[in-house]
Amino acid sequence: MSAESVSEVVKRKYGEIAATVRAGERSSCCGPASCARDPITSDRYAPGDVGAVPEAALAASLGCGNPTALAELHAGEVVLDLGSGGGIDVLLSARRVGPTGKVYGLDMTDEMLALARENQRAAGIEHVEFLKGQIEQIPLPAASVDVIISNCVLNLSADKERVLAEAFRVLRPGGRLAVSDVVRRREVADSVKRSLELWIGCVAGALHEDEYRAKLAASGFEAIDVEPTRIYRAEDAAGFIEHAALDATPEQLDGAFMSAFIRARKPAGSRRSI
Repeated sequence: MSAESVSEVVKRKYGEIAATVRAGERSSCCGPASCARDPITSDRYAPGDVGAVPEAALAASLGCGNPTALAELHAGEVVLDLGSGGGIDVLLSARRVGPTGKVYGLDMTDEMLALARENQRAAGIEHVEFLKGQIEQIPLPAASVDVIISNCVLNLSADKERVLAEAFRVLRPGGRLAVSDVVRRREVADSVKRSLELWIGCVAGALHEDEYRAKLAASGFEAIDVEPTRIYRAEDAAGFIEHAALDATPEQLDGAFMSAFIRARKPAGSRRSI
């Protein structure tokens, strides 16, 4: 499948999800109302975090972790959220960096951007800016960001090398990449990799852990770490298989994927720009 076809399908699907949330309904990573309890997107935020953001921001969140808590954000830092969706991680980050900091949210979907800006107004947070664009071509200058976060979005790109190159470009020397993502632990059937439905559901586009590390290193990053946060078992895979009508059994995907927190750093003395 081409990068363009993946991008268009993802853009259309997440636009539909934003519309669903704005209509007062919830969605899930494996499709609206298709999973009673989405194994990827459930139970990621502490009660204190959930209470600090508008309900619509939580309802639109289809991430696989809480990068804002794990990124160790500091007051005054500039943060960029790749694929910011309804804005939950942008708003949580803004509270951590305080009014002397700045948080950008980048999304390619008009409907999600509209929802995120509504959530920003409801939260009453001013040091936030939502940008329209693709994560493969970040509309910010080089060396302008201290921390990049993302929540189950990098796996959705069909050009991950470009995403990582752009992330490296916009980070300041010594800047940090701290993302939650779905990572593959072993080989899976080609039918899974080809499934656009599962690509949208954060599974088919997942990199193998070793490949993730290699791509980060090739982009110039150092201090690379992949920390498992949840391994998906056979019972977790059942909803995805049913939704995508795959000719596979849950047991065949048992343990094949995990949510992980990926850390990396741009070298402090780096002048490399891509």
